[in-house]
Amino acid sequence: MSPPLLRRARDAGLDVAARHADAVDRDARFPTEAFAALKAAGLLGAMVPRDFGGEGATLADIAAVCHELAQHCPSTGMIYAMHQIQVACVVQHGQQSAWHRTLLERLAAEQLLLASATTEAGIGGDVRSSSCAVEASGGRFRLEKNASVISYGEAADGILVTARRTPDSPASDQVIVAVLKDDCRLEQTVGWDTLGMRGTCSMGYRLSAEAGIEQILPLPYADISARTMLPTTHILWASMWLGIATDAVGRARAFVRSEARRKPGATPPGALRLAEATTMLNQMRASIVGAVRQYEEALGDADRLTSMGFAVAMNTLKVGAAQTLVRIVEQALLVCGLNGYRNDSEYSVARHLRDAHSAPLMISNDRILGNTANLLLVHKDTMGLFG
Repeated sequence: MSPPLLRRARDAGLDVAARHADAVDRDARFPTEAFAALKAAGLLGAMVPRDFGGEGATLADIAAVCHELAQHCPSTGMIYAMHQIQVACVVQHGQQSAWHRTLLERLAAEQLLLASATTEAGIGGDVRSSSCAVEASGGRFRLEKNASVISYGEAADGILVTARRTPDSPASDQVIVAVLKDDCRLEQTVGWDTLGMRGTCSMGYRLSAEAGIEQILPLPYADISARTMLPTTHILWASMWLGIATDAVGRARAFVRSEARRKPGATPPGALRLAEATTMLNQMRASIVGAVRQYEEALGDADRLTSMGFAVAMNTLKVGAAQTLVRIVEQALLVCGLNGYRNDSEYSVARHLRDAHSAPLMISNDRILGNTANLLLVHKDTMGLFG
């Protein structure tokens, strides 16, 4: 019997990802070593059902892995989360298709890494609209997409691409196409020299693909997004952000303890802020656990997964987790003071702070709040204290 997922993730995180995290951040490079370790540990295909050679890991399992990895290298944790979001879409919506069943088998056997291409130049960050379209002919299709972001695109073995169903379809009538590395060509258009999350290598590309029409997922993108992509994105991102916050609070705690040992009998000045940061950390953890439970209870119920109340709950998780992460890391910085500000200190939270500020921008909090506001105009919350 293989070791538990979390133990394997901890080994890969501590032994490999942590050792290379500074270099990944400094050079804005893909965490090659960490993903070699994750592949060797069989963690990329963990969510694939056992019938297809995977481990049948639950979303809660994967969330725990994201949390663990992010404590050692946030870029590794984020890439792992984004990969598993794509895997979840294939698992939940591809099993009725022979081509996608084979893809699931390959994901487990070969530990393929999946990326996504949902954003598009000229759309303004609205992933629910596409200007590019699938052009089908004779059982094949062609696709050209000017993608403003494809994270770790050059390192990926496959990319799930959104596009209009046909050239005559409206912008919102979208499908997801799974293209493998041999099916497509990437021409970089935008670089990636950023404040944080530098190792995700989220460059822009002009993507050209040609493959068989059987590679198009059967369900419309709107349904896949509501039932799977939106909730898994918000849950796994929040879990990864919790990992950043956990490590930042851990460093602040270690600093306060060192101060207490240095001045026995006196409460260190940062102890109060540490208590406040710990409270926020526990609240953040509880919100994620609640969201995972809500999603797992709704699995298989399309009406529940596409309900306004469910969308509001998932949107609230994302916005709240992104905001809380920044506040927690800022508190940790104040606790550690100059030692937290320095890059060469064991108590440094400089990288944590830079990475944390990506959270409100990844699917803009303002955009999500705007969508939530529109939902709240017609949604009546009837939930009691315990559901």
